[in-house]
Amino acid sequence: MSSLRGRTALVTGAARRLGRTIAEALAREGADILVHYGHSAGEAEQTAAGLRALGVRSWTVGADLGEPAQAEALWDEARARAGSIDILVNSASSFPEDTLAGFTPGGLEASLRVNALAPVLLARRFAATPAAAGQAGEKPADRVIVNLLDSRALGRMRRHLSYQMSKRLLADFTRLLALELAPAVRVNAVAPGMILPPAGLGEEVRRRLAATNLLARWGEPDDVARAVLFLAGNDFITGQVLFVDGGGALKESLFG
Repeated sequence: MSSLRGRTALVTGAARRLGRTIAEALAREGADILVHYGHSAGEAEQTAAGLRALGVRSWTVGADLGEPAQAEALWDEARARAGSIDILVNSASSFPEDTLAGFTPGGLEASLRVNALAPVLLARRFAATPAAAGQAGEKPADRVIVNLLDSRALGRMRRHLSYQMSKRLLADFTRLLALELAPAVRVNAVAPGMILPPAGLGEEVRRRLAATNLLARWGEPDDVARAVLFLAGNDFITGQVLFVDGGGALKESLFG
């Protein structure tokens, strides 16, 4: 995998949790980072400060991705701060709890806006922005989008219908974008499984859930970050979904 030094990444939802780990991993490879946040301005500033301590440039950019106009404006602000952007990681998401019997049209629309529409709007702006000019005879910079899916959402989630539908739509968009934007932009996705347990989850429940994947354990945020780095650094991969789920999706497809 090539170093990302000299490249700039916009990571949505980078103030905390998986987004923050991904931003840190990209920074350790030398990438400058735009830290997007929705409502976690203080955490975003802390994240950016930590990234600068790694020797890269970092800026914070705020936007409510549930509002399409703000998603569009986010791109303009990011470009104004950093100039060229080579890597887009769509990590931000909402995770409401609802069911087929209880979901509302408004709740479904809210999930679709954050989890599917905002990544596509940003991807469209990313692709429409000219790449930074290089030196004469220099190979053009590899431009790549990595979307964050959810391996469970590509299976079945009885208590998170709106979330599942929006992530499935993003999986379809990933492949469509790969087709539409090639060869100028590569588009891939990472589908994590059980990585970060919800707050307050008991140890017994953790053990029971661990048994639902082939490796019988929970993964770590760094497992996902390494997958993002791999897709960002390998310039002959596009249109793929990389599952980082301990074999959970395979187990469900065989025995579910």
